[in-house]
Amino acid sequence: MPLRSVHFVLPDGVDDPALPSGGNAYDRRVCLDLPGAGWQVHRHPVGGQWPRPDAASRAELAAVLRRLPDGAVVLLDGLVACGVPESVVPEAERLRLVVLVHLPLADETGLAPSLAAELDARERTVLRAAAAVVATSGWAARRLTFHHGLDPHWVHVAAPGADIAPLAGGTDGVSRLVCVAAVTPRKGQHLLVEALAELTGLPWSCVLIGGLGHDPAYVSRVRGLIERYGMTDRVRLAGPQSGAALDAGFAAADLMVLASHAETYGMAVTEALARGIPVLTTNAGGLPEAVGRAPGGGLPGILVPPGDPVALAAALRDWFGDAGVRDRLKSAARGRRADLSSWAATSRDLADVLAGPPVGSGA
Repeated sequence: MPLRSVHFVLPDGVDDPALPSGGNAYDRRVCLDLPGAGWQVHRHPVGGQWPRPDAASRAELAAVLRRLPDGAVVLLDGLVACGVPESVVPEAERLRLVVLVHLPLADETGLAPSLAAELDARERTVLRAAAAVVATSGWAARRLTFHHGLDPHWVHVAAPGADIAPLAGGTDGVSRLVCVAAVTPRKGQHLLVEALAELTGLPWSCVLIGGLGHDPAYVSRVRGLIERYGMTDRVRLAGPQSGAALDAGFAAADLMVLASHAETYGMAVTEALARGIPVLTTNAGGLPEAVGRAPGGGLPGILVPPGDPVALAAALRDWFGDAGVRDRLKSAARGRRADLSSWAATSRDLADVLAGPPVGSGA
């Protein structure tokens, strides 16, 4: 049976190794796996400072959509689509538009209230015009449905998958911490540094793996905190890593730590669990879904409130000070590892959404 075609409109930096993100990784992976679910992918990368592009970028996006044939199935990365209804909505009657929301635009940390409100309104206009919306967790689907007043039958879940990797050997079973996330305010690395500053009497080291180009001012702030607390020999900003370098970073880790203020899912969490590494993270958004539970019910991580370095430090004390806590978390992480969903399942879920009613069907 011939493959059906989907046109995937995505940011042109999706393949840039200097700008790794969960959204980019998700987009790349479904491009590879959708053919196995019956869909040939035609990529349409569009340049611009999304979600707030200049006029030229908005015009380029509109032109890309206009060139597509009537009735075409179009998957749009929400980072590109949701801030520019003037480029997207005029094509909604002609094309089957499916919007993939990695993170609601207004959830980005540090936005001025007026800008957050503007982006929120623009996103609502786009999502209400789309034929279907795809979220990356059940939590995100529920939030989008309620917040934007969407028909729940239009909103679907295609959660990120995970590739099971060799079990991480760790360093000594206790002391090596790793945080895998772009260094941005939303990921909360400054909170992790502040928490670690309360634990300088304990033996630990921490590697922050993630892009440094998204918010240079914030990177400088994190560096300044590391220097202020005298931890330059213990906390290292390693920059973006992929492939063998990232695998090595995970392999040496005893505990994965992520202090995010907002996440729709948290792919770095499942990447750690795919190696049997326990996680310490916040209970923001979809992170509890990503952490999940082992088949026997054990929790493979510790969840703390976002924005609370005191709670983060207390959880780290429990990890460092109680072998029983570590043993339980490690056992649950290995159980969760065996139960993680695959990327093939993600693409099957996405393919089901793409195969919905054709444009003009009245459904």
